[in-house]
Amino acid sequence: MVNDGTFYFDEKLVNMREQQGPLATTSSVVRGLTAFSSVITESLNLTGDKILGIAKFFLGIGIPGDTKNFFDQVDSLACLENNRVSIPLILSLPSTVISLTKKDSLKVKVNTVLGSHAPPLTVTLVRAFSSSARDNSIIENQELKFDPQDAVYFLDDLPASFDVGEYIFVFKMLVQDSEQQTVYATGTLTQVPIYVTGLIKIENAKIAVLDSDLGSVETQKKLDLAGESTVSVSANHLQKLRLSFQMSTPLGNAFKPHQAFLRLRHETKVEHTFVVGSSGKKFEITLDFLGLVEKFFYLSGRYDIQLTVGDAVMENSLLRDIGYVELDLPEPPENASRPPPQPVDPYTRYGPKAEITHIFRAPEKRPPQELSLAFLVLTILPLFGFIIGLLRLGVNLKNFPTSAVPATFAVIFHLGIAAVLLLYVLFWLKLDLFTTLKTLCFLGVFLMVVGHRTLSHLASASAKLKSA
Repeated sequence: MVNDGTFYFDEKLVNMREQQGPLATTSSVVRGLTAFSSVITESLNLTGDKILGIAKFFLGIGIPGDTKNFFDQVDSLACLENNRVSIPLILSLPSTVISLTKKDSLKVKVNTVLGSHAPPLTVTLVRAFSSSARDNSIIENQELKFDPQDAVYFLDDLPASFDVGEYIFVFKMLVQDSEQQTVYATGTLTQVPIYVTGLIKIENAKIAVLDSDLGSVETQKKLDLAGESTVSVSANHLQKLRLSFQMSTPLGNAFKPHQAFLRLRHETKVEHTFVVGSSGKKFEITLDFLGLVEKFFYLSGRYDIQLTVGDAVMENSLLRDIGYVELDLPEPPENASRPPPQPVDPYTRYGPKAEITHIFRAPEKRPPQELSLAFLVLTILPLFGFIIGLLRLGVNLKNFPTSAVPATFAVIFHLGIAAVLLLYVLFWLKLDLFTTLKTLCFLGVFLMVVGHRTLSHLASASAKLKSA
């Protein structure tokens, strides 16, 4: 039995070669208990608190990492869901946080271990008390109403005396049908921790520079911790820095948060953190720079001031920069300790580098476009002269093959030559050297094959004419 109401069985160590944990042991007991109760006619005398404790144990361990333990957990819950002894009913809250700002209402759900609906119940809030004052009950014997649409039990409004903090709510369940009271196990009392949150008032925030000897205020400025404004002050090693503010709950009571820190960060990224003390509603911290010069490593300059105030029940927890102080410290002595090396930011070390802008060489001067076109015309003129000379001399087509197959190879051969000339033109206009060479290799092999067939036919025809 555990203090939170869970109940489980553990194996006594007898054989070192094989030992089962509490989950497997409790699962074996539940299986045996349900199997035994199904074959006997009498009812077993088991209290509802023990059955509920076993159910809470299986529901509270989460999802086991081992498949066998997961099977034992689900199988045990299924046995508890359908057994002849008593079916446990689990009381749970959709949310264990109640906001005074949003005026949330208390809601309670009751289901079986596998989530089935419970029979008609009477759910009573027996008492509610603060975790820091268990003897003082704020609520006693409040019956919750039932909402059939959402299947929840709720309490409309919390009493006006409820303030922010951590509370313990004690519930009691009772099955309305007397015949079903022996079928379901509701237990005696169920305790649930609940956090009541709200907006904390932060007032009279001030920052001041004091004289170290007399303690008189030399500079004082107000702070707006709820806004975004910042302040700046200056001090030397013979002065003090004091920060003070007041905090109170929505009902005006003193509030002490879990965290209240003042952090000073030098421009070299060296940080110093101090705990802000409290007395009632007032929070105050005084930094005597004369006693902190060694801790500050004699580093003068700008120190950013950051205030951290936070708590689980504080809806307006803050972490913000409230300003900076220009600190003038004396020169460090020769044997003064140096500030520790700051860790290198992984993002600046392994993150993306700055873009490199390449500066290419300025292009060489080129001749005018008219001169280039004139040179192109002079280059093409011999080709036109060659074509005109062929027309004047007359083209000899007498030896062109007349048969179908040799004529086809001859036409393909001339088309291949034309394709090579076209490739030269494309290389001049747009193709690169590697593409041109790969294409030329293919065309060269193709021309060699068809040219060999064509020339072989011409040589054979010429030999026949000579022999005739």
